[in-house]
Amino acid sequence: MVVINNKVVSLHYKLQDDNENGEVMDQSRPEHPLVFLVGAGGLLPHFEQNLIGLKVGDKFAFRLSAENGYGTSNPENVVDLDIAIFQDPAGNLAPQVQVGNRLTLQTQSGHPMQGMVKSINDDTVTMDFNHPMADKNLYFTGSITHIREASPEELSHGHVHGPGGHHHH
Repeated sequence: MVVINNKVVSLHYKLQDDNENGEVMDQSRPEHPLVFLVGAGGLLPHFEQNLIGLKVGDKFAFRLSAENGYGTSNPENVVDLDIAIFQDPAGNLAPQVQVGNRLTLQTQSGHPMQGMVKSINDDTVTMDFNHPMADKNLYFTGSITHIREASPEELSHGHVHGPGGHHHH
């Protein structure tokens, strides 16, 4: 059996910045492989395309450009917000508001948005809401550990059920 659409694939991976010498940005743990339904859109399309045709035990190593990964950063996603949002009634900044920290804020419609604190100014806090891996070339290595048929239920729901299921990136 090989990796093709509508198969449930388990794999171990390591994600590094740009090449095999780059900083490790993410990796699966030995006891928790990444399990996904191929073609369901849960992962980066270019990630899946590089796995098509592989068998259990096959190793992979490939690089995705930023455009084929998490995209390039958009200057419009860097915004100055009123510092009052980050202060308690006494005017003290919340302790987690530090340059380089990632914070989850709510939009006016109540949706959570993750951003990184770029700078703290007198009246504003500059937040960067671009994806943390925007502008990065992604280098993936790993191996295929398991391939099985997806159940009719999994196919209709578009994701894996049971062990390893409902795991999103």
